[in-house]
Amino acid sequence: MREERDAVVVYITVGSPDEAARLARALVTERLAACVNRVPVESVYRWQGQIEEAPEVLLIVKTRRARLDALAARVQALHSYTVPEMIALPIVAGWPPYLDWLADESAEG
Repeated sequence: MREERDAVVVYITVGSPDEAARLARALVTERLAACVNRVPVESVYRWQGQIEEAPEVLLIVKTRRARLDALAARVQALHSYTVPEMIALPIVAGWPPYLDWLADESAEG
């Protein structure tokens, strides 16, 4: 394992499998992410004073810290929610070949 300072995982939830597929493909195609996993989840949350429960799709996005602003702007442009969840968590360590691949595939240009 190697300590990492640039790689991050971003959690994004979306309301449908179709939207998840479209958003994941756009982020990878535009090199804003190296990889996006799509995981069906059941969410419970408070929205506009009400407790809501809904099926959603959790996108687990692997990218670089330097790409976060561009990624957030693209998600806001494509996402159907008024306030989409976008939470970035640092990757503190990882398998060196994977981290190299992540950096290469999410590089600008």
